[in-house]
Amino acid sequence: MSGELPQGEDKARAVRGLFDTISPRYDLVNRVMTFRMDVGWRRRAIRELHLPAGSRVFDLACGTGDFCRELSLAGYLPVGFDFSFGMLANARTRAPLVQADALLLPVREASADGVTCGFALRNVVSLGNFFEELGRVVRPGGAIALLEASRPDNAIMRVGHAVYFERVVPMIGGLLSDRDAYAYLPKSMAYLPSAEEMLRMLREAGFPSARRLQLSGGITQLYAGTRA
Repeated sequence: MSGELPQGEDKARAVRGLFDTISPRYDLVNRVMTFRMDVGWRRRAIRELHLPAGSRVFDLACGTGDFCRELSLAGYLPVGFDFSFGMLANARTRAPLVQADALLLPVREASADGVTCGFALRNVVSLGNFFEELGRVVRPGGAIALLEASRPDNAIMRVGHAVYFERVVPMIGGLLSDRDAYAYLPKSMAYLPSAEEMLRMLREAGFPSARRLQLSGGITQLYAGTRA
């Protein structure tokens, strides 16, 4: 994935192909490039759900099942959804898995107690439609916890993060998996609107309590909220 970032259906095809390609070593690369901090980020996101044990939680863009495994350990009943068949084929979870577009989930309205999503907001074709779909499938009083990459506010950390994210991450990806795919990772940040805009969109989609938390010095952001 090089040159200008794709849009619309071109983006959907490119993202699906990218994740099919990197799925066999996806977990390994994540652990290496985040120094295993990704495990803690998912656990923090799950704590922000504040749902009772036994709640049904949809994990969107579930990948190889990391969130599903942690949700099960926390006492929830996860169902994973992913656009990429390659990811689902390499999943390591006992949770039910469904190949589906996160913008058109094959489920009834208000059928989820909660939704999680890990580092996929920049990969959907329409973030506004994605948030609207969250509002459709999460029951009133249910909760969301959405992780995404971020850039630190602190100027010094921002410079160091930029060097790591834009140069080191593609190198690690190239050594362990696919360099072009991991070169897309920093570029794809351009798809994300500002934090203020994302909070506005979430609130308009039915999550008036939506809030943003910065994790690990701001290299990761977590959006959490309750369905009105």
